[in-house]
Amino acid sequence: MSTFSTATAGNAPAPPAAHRPGESTANTVQRVSELAGRILLSVLFLLSGLGKIGAYAGTAAYMSSVGVPSALLPVVIATEVLGGLAIIVGWKTRIAAFLLAGYSLLSALIFHNNFGDQLQMIMFLKNVSIAGGFLLLVATGPGALSIDRRIAR
Repeated sequence: MSTFSTATAGNAPAPPAAHRPGESTANTVQRVSELAGRILLSVLFLLSGLGKIGAYAGTAAYMSSVGVPSALLPVVIATEVLGGLAIIVGWKTRIAAFLLAGYSLLSALIFHNNFGDQLQMIMFLKNVSIAGGFLLLVATGPGALSIDRRIAR
């Protein structure tokens, strides 16, 4: 063996973490999981907001029946659609997630507070769980596959 190859092999720096066997796959799984988690958390809000546009009169009447002014319906629709889209693409994620967590808790308290009805209790807990998912996004951020991360580069 030549002295050149021995010196080079003995003094070579370790390859970057992204190039170590197994870590590239782990990074890919993490990135895809973060994106999938954001999509799964947000699709409910996106579809719900779009559904409220299609059933505007019925939704406004339901809101009024529980004491929420129907004049707030455009704000509700904008919150669900724009907030859901912001989380999906990872734009202003921590702010959007914080607001949607609050929105989920507020909705649970206003619309799902009849704990004598098992379905309403489950809906309440669903909203609380979704708020928990959003609070995790507040803490961890959107991940690598996001507009926030691209802007931060």
